[in-house]
Amino acid sequence: MAEGLGPSKPQQPVEAFTRNDAGATSYPGLPGEIRSVVLTVCPFFISKLKYPPLEKTTNFIAGYCPAYMEERQVSSSFVKGMKCRLCGKLYPVTPVNFCQDDFGPLEIDYDYEGLKGVLTKEKLEARTFNMWRYQELLPIDGEPTVGLHVGGTPLIRADRLAKEIGVKNLWIKNDAVNFPTLSFKDRVVAVALSKAHEFGLKTVGCASTGNLANSVAANAAAAGMQSYIFIPSDLERAKVMGTSVYGANVIKVRGTYDEVNRLCTQVAFKYGWGFVNINLRPFYAEGSKSMGFEIAEQLGWRTPQHVVSPMAGGALVGKVSKAFQELYKIDLLKQEPSTKFYGAQATGCNPISGAVKNGWESHRPVRKPNTICKSLAIGDPADGYFAAKLIRESGGWAEDVTDDEIREGMLLLAKTEGVFAETAGGVTVATARKLVEQGRIPKNEEIVLLITGNGLKTQDSLATQLGEPVTIGTSLDEFVATMENTQEPVLA
Repeated sequence: MAEGLGPSKPQQPVEAFTRNDAGATSYPGLPGEIRSVVLTVCPFFISKLKYPPLEKTTNFIAGYCPAYMEERQVSSSFVKGMKCRLCGKLYPVTPVNFCQDDFGPLEIDYDYEGLKGVLTKEKLEARTFNMWRYQELLPIDGEPTVGLHVGGTPLIRADRLAKEIGVKNLWIKNDAVNFPTLSFKDRVVAVALSKAHEFGLKTVGCASTGNLANSVAANAAAAGMQSYIFIPSDLERAKVMGTSVYGANVIKVRGTYDEVNRLCTQVAFKYGWGFVNINLRPFYAEGSKSMGFEIAEQLGWRTPQHVVSPMAGGALVGKVSKAFQELYKIDLLKQEPSTKFYGAQATGCNPISGAVKNGWESHRPVRKPNTICKSLAIGDPADGYFAAKLIRESGGWAEDVTDDEIREGMLLLAKTEGVFAETAGGVTVATARKLVEQGRIPKNEEIVLLITGNGLKTQDSLATQLGEPVTIGTSLDEFVATMENTQEPVLA
């Protein structure tokens, strides 16, 4: 299932077709309703309802991924298969992302009992601190081949920021310094492209609001893969440059992200390419779990009481929760996680926070996003229904903030903790402050904020906020005169 395609209602078996959804402008977006994406259904589906043997899996999508039609060994993997998040139907591991029966998204299923005693704290401590430290809980068959140095980002104790927003115990998970492209998207891409290698795919791509474009382009270049990156035509200049520099084929599309994604779904089916957030999405999404694994380990093998996460497609908040639960299932956590999750969006594109605040079962698509936070401007998020459901069930909440509040959040984080985050970071900080002010997050409990991208990518958003530096000549007298005119005290 693509970004922007919500789970759908059970339907009759289908033949191969390409379908324009007539309900793209309908409301509300109920769980199971197909909305904004052109749906492409592969010509052949699996006929058995049980997983194939672990040691052998074959592709059931004839003509879609020829390199994967041959038998292959998966003996080193703890992946059991894939299953539908709506109906639970089981599938083998293949580059497909939706259920044949109800178009529900597919998710990776692991052998947790088999992992008990295999992935131990002692084994983890002996490994390099990056995302592949937890490779048994990631959907690859052997050693990773792409993004070998991704992850291992700092968890920062943010006392100065905590004071500003009125709380006592605040942490920042800072993926603004993630390698190589300064966003958490490097985590998901490392998994997706490693899996693409295993499937024998030579060309990869994505639909992106910026960070994913950077990451796919960079990691594909390092892996020797050809990439096609589709972006909305109004994307920030820095993010366009940060994609083009890697030699990717960059395609600007005159339309919203959801319209871009619709096109990519068609392209993926026509050419058999591996689109990381479409046909490779079950593997791609699992990469986000590594952020949750790291947080729990960095806190001394426990989970925080509250996590505030930005939301675009909605997958991140769910995958961090899944990470916490998986660590508990394999006995790396002593206590069952009880973390409350909070979603942060921009007011100009708030389908998930709108669903939570209004009590809707699922989100209502935002057709024309209008916000400076382009990285979160997904009007019809693929995991919107599941994100809203998780937030409610965890006892958390969701909020959204204006463009001015986003800028204030960016500046506050930079001035208090020396962390320059992109607009999505401003959304997270501003939302956290609002939730504390509302009394939804207690001031005396532990909070982790997920900072997912670097401010160097969205500098233009602060262009009018900072003003010009003072200019002086080379004499000391001029500097002294400047200091005397300043209103800020000089610290000895």
